[in-house]
Amino acid sequence: MSNQNEIESPPESENVATGLSWSATTDIGRVRKDNEDAFLALEMDAKEVRRLGKIGKAGFDEGDMIFAVSDGMGGHNAGEFASRIAVEKITELLPTAFRLEAQGMHRGAPDLLEELCHRILDEIKRLGEAYSELEGMGATLSLCWFAPDWMHFCHVGDSRIYYLPVDGKMKQVSEDHTYTAWLVRTGRLTPSQARFHPKKNILSQSLNAKCTTIEPQIGSIGFEPGDRFVICSDGLTDGLSDPNIDDIVRNRPDRYGERSAAESIVYQSVCNSGKDNTTAVVVEAV
Repeated sequence: MSNQNEIESPPESENVATGLSWSATTDIGRVRKDNEDAFLALEMDAKEVRRLGKIGKAGFDEGDMIFAVSDGMGGHNAGEFASRIAVEKITELLPTAFRLEAQGMHRGAPDLLEELCHRILDEIKRLGEAYSELEGMGATLSLCWFAPDWMHFCHVGDSRIYYLPVDGKMKQVSEDHTYTAWLVRTGRLTPSQARFHPKKNILSQSLNAKCTTIEPQIGSIGFEPGDRFVICSDGLTDGLSDPNIDDIVRNRPDRYGERSAAESIVYQSVCNSGKDNTTAVVVEAV
């Protein structure tokens, strides 16, 4: 059964978001030899799916938009392979589901996203069993599906989704599926203690070849113009605190030059740490 996370829409406003602007980037970091992170930016309607660039702007009259980050694991090239499986399955499955919706075969975004997570897990398990070099591979997934007025999301692992309302504090929407996050939720650790805990990277669930079942977090958030969202791998939060992310995305000082919002937070995180691959997607309702 999925971990449902229902979040109410923002107060009604005369302003309605007509589209999105976004930026995305990934960095190998200063320690790793391979980049096992992957991100995805798609636009889709009932007829086709189109890949989007790292930086852009589009209206909802052209279709819904999908943004996702996946962090692979497994050693050698297995982690990179797992994260690619995740983004390719999204590209394959969601447009098909969208077309069925357009034809009146209504199932709803939460059901579709939950099925997507299980289909990705099934494919990773199948390949992990078929090829010894891929045994034990896995990936996290944080995905946001933007339609007019609503963002639907699914999440497994310790990548993150943040919501930055135009008139409010940044909130972490996703729940980390880690041992230390469980300690925080049960009052055994403070968030600051968890940030530097030696077991902070131990996952309680992921899209892993050895995993028998998952409980993806599924939810929806209403948004309005000026609201922003950040989707990132755990490499970003290793080098930046939540207040740092919030401040840079909203205010980007002159020291970041011509860098986009995503490039700015990834750049600063790698400067501060760089121990892991670092990936971010920043989306703004316009």
